[in-house]
Amino acid sequence: MRTCELRGWLLNSVPMNDATDLLKSVRDTSNETEFYTPFPDGYKTGKTKYIAVFGTVMSGLGKGIFSSSLAKLLKDKGLRVSPIKLEGYLNIDSGTLNPFRHGEVFVLDDGMETDMDLGTYERMLDQDLSRHNFTTSGQIYSTILNKERAGGYLGRDVQMIPHVTGEVKYRLRELAVQTDADVVFVEVGGTVGDIENSFYIEALRELSYEEGEGQVLFAALTYILDPPALGEQKSKAAQLGIKRLMEYGIHPHLIACRAEKEVGEKVRQKISIYTNVPVTRVFSMHDLPSIYLLPGKMRQAGLDSEIIQMLGLGGRVNSAVEMKNAAQWEEFAKKIGKADRTVTIGITGKYVTLRDSYASIIKALEHAGVTNDVKVDIRWIETTEITDANVAEALAGVDGIIVPGGFGVRGTEGKIACIKYARENYLPYLGICLGFQMAVVEFARNVCGLAEAGSTEITPDCTDPVISILPEQKKIEGLGGNMRLGGQEVTITPDTIAADLFGGAEHIRQRFRHRYEVDPRYIEQLEAEGLIFSGRHPVHPIMQILELPHGTHPYFVAAQFHPELTSRPLRPQPMFVGLVAAAKKQPKS
Repeated sequence: MRTCELRGWLLNSVPMNDATDLLKSVRDTSNETEFYTPFPDGYKTGKTKYIAVFGTVMSGLGKGIFSSSLAKLLKDKGLRVSPIKLEGYLNIDSGTLNPFRHGEVFVLDDGMETDMDLGTYERMLDQDLSRHNFTTSGQIYSTILNKERAGGYLGRDVQMIPHVTGEVKYRLRELAVQTDADVVFVEVGGTVGDIENSFYIEALRELSYEEGEGQVLFAALTYILDPPALGEQKSKAAQLGIKRLMEYGIHPHLIACRAEKEVGEKVRQKISIYTNVPVTRVFSMHDLPSIYLLPGKMRQAGLDSEIIQMLGLGGRVNSAVEMKNAAQWEEFAKKIGKADRTVTIGITGKYVTLRDSYASIIKALEHAGVTNDVKVDIRWIETTEITDANVAEALAGVDGIIVPGGFGVRGTEGKIACIKYARENYLPYLGICLGFQMAVVEFARNVCGLAEAGSTEITPDCTDPVISILPEQKKIEGLGGNMRLGGQEVTITPDTIAADLFGGAEHIRQRFRHRYEVDPRYIEQLEAEGLIFSGRHPVHPIMQILELPHGTHPYFVAAQFHPELTSRPLRPQPMFVGLVAAAKKQPKS
């Protein structure tokens, strides 16, 4: 008997107290049955539907973009959706990953450091996620091993099936309960055939079996080759990739074909024949000027209607809400790339050879560009070789610059040179995290006369550590050796640029990821020379926004937090809006 069937039989046939005890036994051990299906308290089979998204052929196809766009269409219909990313690596989170290897680290409001795809979900869905929306193999294995050491399996040999796959299913169902989701979107990281994600695939096959027909929908992303020498699109690699998925027992209901150009009808027919997926559900996910155009393409192809029908969600759709949301998004999307004016923003960083390192900044600039009715052209500027002698040449032609976050020594002096140039030449400037700290160092050196000012992260024994880790701050924040992570309150000083940007708000909440602070011993001296700390911790002497006064510079603002993490298409982040607006006013040479 399946565990879900056993659960129903117990609840209907046994007194409630006895049934609860028996269910707990089934949940906690698999001694008496080979079925191991842990159910979180409050879970109701059939209430939540699941859509699982897999990648084939190659990585980097855009599973997060596809999944989040599909989730947005369902949310627009009034459904409650909740995504989860299942990562195959053994790290507990993404915090220690080098941006060159895995793109940016996206920090959630609760402080969880995650894969960049969580940023895609937050922006597309306009909703904050939590650590429950992100799982790694390291988390799964740690939970199981800790439970085994505590005797949680009552003598059973702990195995990949059913215990590891059972833990995966439990987390999916737990997310369903916690978020009261109509649909949980499950994105499996990596590519089908990778050893590290195979247990996730098996868990989803089991989930489909246990939840029953019409409860779980499988979607596969594949890649259509278009060799220039052949002059036609080829689908063989896609066919073999999907065949590999089917060998796991996963038969897709929906297929998205990634390609540079729109996938032709004949290729879609071939994919349909080889997979038993109707051609109406074989979708051409070709390159677009912006990912924000994808939901509209999906709606035109009728994918949302197909899903509603397959999952039996028609009774939960709110047509009035859908019309309003679709019109609002269409109004935003039709402005993308249509502006006549272009501004050039330089991103002066140390990871610029991999654009994904700054994914959220790129999207925040896109949001701000639409708001300001301009196209934003990004110029990537590596700071490692920049000095005071060549900075003018490096920044020639840009209308504004961003100095983004980062860790370590490399490239910091180049960033300081860029900041000095922006301050002295009235070039709009936005500093983020390390960009905030380096702005303090630059101002201390070149305005306050503290020639040896620095950060103890970069120069531990510097004469004037205007940026440092302070023992009292460690104690205040309870940080120890860890970073200050996640959402924190910021108090805004009235009658400042920051106050104008945030609509006169006295308090805002932003996301942080840093260890080092402005040393309070230098605050009075910095302010006496004209630097304004317009955002502070509500209680402690922790500086969180700085600016130059109204009228002294077109736009010189920096934040200790990461404003890019909270920018949304329909709610652009004010600090980026301000930067692009100032850049738009720059005189053209």
